[in-house]
Amino acid sequence: MFHKLRDQDDYEVVRKVGRGKYSEVFEGINVSNNERCIIKILKPVKKKKIKREIKILQNLCGGPNIVKLLDIVRDQHSKTPSLIFEYVNNTDFKVLYPTLTDYDIRYYIYELLKVVSLSTSYFLLWSMSLKCKI
Repeated sequence: MFHKLRDQDDYEVVRKVGRGKYSEVFEGINVSNNERCIIKILKPVKKKKIKREIKILQNLCGGPNIVKLLDIVRDQHSKTPSLIFEYVNNTDFKVLYPTLTDYDIRYYIYELLKVVSLSTSYFLLWSMSLKCKI
């Protein structure tokens, strides 16, 4: 799907929305079509980790509750890679949580379990294919 990293010129950061151990996450905009997106700017890690994350995202694409990976780009100067995802309109968990009913919580757990099931199936097949190649 994505072979060569393109320059990030098509995307602009709007505001920070989160961070993790290996990345910082921003709301952004695709300047060529004016669509909102999410830009995950990766911190320096081994190429192998980045390739693995991309492969997992590509394999889970289209599954329930999986955000779509739209593009993979790199900053011209720092060579830092970024993953570009579809923008999903949401409510901050800290705001949403106090309003949730028992039923709402069960619904969201069910939705999470669908993703866990899909991920588990993918990793089971992936590990079986590794064993077959050995």
